[in-house]
Amino acid sequence: MKLLLKQVRLPLADFTLEVEVEIGSQVTAICGPSGAGKTSLLDLIAGLRRPESAFIQLDQNVLTDTAGGVSVPARCRQIGYVPQDLALFPHLSVRKNLLYGHKAEAESGPMFSYQHVTEVLEIQSLAERSVNHLSGGEKQRVALARALLTSPRLLLLDEPLANLDKALKAKIIPYLVRIRDEFGLPMLYVTHDLDEVRPLCERVLSLERGKIIS
Repeated sequence: MKLLLKQVRLPLADFTLEVEVEIGSQVTAICGPSGAGKTSLLDLIAGLRRPESAFIQLDQNVLTDTAGGVSVPARCRQIGYVPQDLALFPHLSVRKNLLYGHKAEAESGPMFSYQHVTEVLEIQSLAERSVNHLSGGEKQRVALARALLTSPRLLLLDEPLANLDKALKAKIIPYLVRIRDEFGLPMLYVTHDLDEVRPLCERVLSLERGKIIS
């Protein structure tokens, strides 16, 4: 995977997000304090926010080119996104949450089939339960599975362990490693705690006040 971000500029409340970087690692951590612009950067890549200026390219596909008038809709970018709040639908069962946006196996292939994804994340037995009756770790795995079932080319994870205690974090990390190894998916992993991602990531980018400093 090659993700290219050039001339990315997005004014925020207290500063301007300005990024120029090329990412080729399979799993890259984006670290920094709260309010550094980490989530805004993921939103730009996912197509959920419009930049003042940007050129964003994933492999050979241009996703955003403000100068050229290109802005691929979020639903067409083939990017899986797990936000901080997980964004699960509380009125739907686990199964219906998982099938939201799921591509048929004929289109996605067996790698991203419902059966394979739920087996990898060990959530088959949760299918008929309400998401309101899941533990924090179970909700996290359901959110990860839902993102995978969209057959993404890139997975964006926005502080996926932030709401879990230390014991639950230790249980979820192996599932993230399993996703990396089983699906071969490139990932951008936003965190403010570098220690939690050391077993997972190959590269670390530090973001402070909207700028990459390392």
